[in-house]
Amino acid sequence: MGGVLKPVAIAALEGAAGDEAVEIEIEGWISPFEAEPASRYFALVEESPCCIGCLPREAARRVEVFAEDDIAIDGAKVRLRGRLHRLDHDDAGWRFQLREARRIDTRADPEANFTRRRVLHVGAMAGLTGLTALGLPGCTTPADVAAARAQGLQPIEGTPTVDVHSHDGGLIGLARVQGHGPFRPLAEPMRDGGMAVVCLAIVSDTPTHHLTPDHRIRPFRDPAPGELQAYGQLSFERLHALVKAQGLAIVATADDLRRARSDRPSIVVSAEGGDFLEGRVERVDQAYTQWTLRHLQLTHYRVNELGDIQTEAPVHGGLTPVGAEVIRRCNRLGIVVDVAHGTYELVQQAAAVTTRPLVLSHTSLSPKPAARSRLISPAHARVVADTGGLIGIWPPKARFPDLPALATGMARMVDVVGVDHVALGSDMRGLTGPSVFDSYRDLPLLSKAMLDHGFSADEVRRILGGNYVRVFGATLEAGSG
Repeated sequence: MGGVLKPVAIAALEGAAGDEAVEIEIEGWISPFEAEPASRYFALVEESPCCIGCLPREAARRVEVFAEDDIAIDGAKVRLRGRLHRLDHDDAGWRFQLREARRIDTRADPEANFTRRRVLHVGAMAGLTGLTALGLPGCTTPADVAAARAQGLQPIEGTPTVDVHSHDGGLIGLARVQGHGPFRPLAEPMRDGGMAVVCLAIVSDTPTHHLTPDHRIRPFRDPAPGELQAYGQLSFERLHALVKAQGLAIVATADDLRRARSDRPSIVVSAEGGDFLEGRVERVDQAYTQWTLRHLQLTHYRVNELGDIQTEAPVHGGLTPVGAEVIRRCNRLGIVVDVAHGTYELVQQAAAVTTRPLVLSHTSLSPKPAARSRLISPAHARVVADTGGLIGIWPPKARFPDLPALATGMARMVDVVGVDHVALGSDMRGLTGPSVFDSYRDLPLLSKAMLDHGFSADEVRRILGGNYVRVFGATLEAGSG
């Protein structure tokens, strides 16, 4: 039986009467409910969480924790001691609750921490979680960024820096889209940090999902006919308004991407979830022409007409026939196909359909992802890489506590699929918790962390842009337009 709780603890509780508790020590990772550096109230889960939307639903895989004092949320595995209670009729769906919890110091345990030297010599799947990375401080200053920029990588012709998944600029959110809310700065931090291009993604399923009482992003109703197509149109309009307001360029061709520079930042028009299509394949052509769509993620947080998702029970058995036809249409037109959020089965089936490289834009590696997790296994990653595609590594602080740890996460994926198949997918302003890479101004710090980890300058350039340039070119230059 998997989970953060061992079977013996569960058995002891099942034998207890009423609200009788069991004194226990358990280990796991903190999944915070708020973006705070420390908390007395959080969930303890069995593997390092990617975001609060991926909180496991299975009772033994999550424990509601009430601590005696604030416990630091630093991305490391923790050991807690407290009184474990069984809940029989909890409105939020909790089954187990740890009260009077306190953190147990594990620094004397040689297996509780990993040195950088050990990280550099272990195999691809050893110590993927619970990593204590060494290097840059957690809090950075303008002087840190300036120093990193001075030591940083010089751009070379045809290899712009690229973030393969972003929502920055105040692009998304029901109130912002429907109420035409103000934009956040996007072009300026891109220029300051040297980020040339971001794949800027609208989200069209927002009206139908919300954060549930057990802190998961889940659909709560079916959309009305035409609702998500209309919301998608509003979202694309907002994206183009942002582009105009901040003087951004739109990448429409492979040559546009190769020529992009950070002194005039560009965006690739993207969509996270094909929900706005509402199962109508011809709307791919409309979005390609009307909105310059060049990057389409098939699914997001609802099982839609194109296929199944990682965070909900499967319905279609993977990719639907409509989803397969959408992939073929994207291949013909020249639109990058993104399989992030899709189930392993969907990705396998998409790989069998596509004639162009696939992208899985934002995730990270786990030796054995928990049920409903957004993390992926090595086999899952290899399916994408075998199409010639790439996997974007994202930076939730709960997963990677600092930039050196993020560099380590990239190295883990490189160990599995090779350096030509890894990228940065920041999910900027889309994460539900804190991010270790929350401004494009910090790009020099990330490149320095990667160099310090042992990546060569050429490898850093490939991961931070060159690999996406290759995939984009292979997709658009093969498309008919």
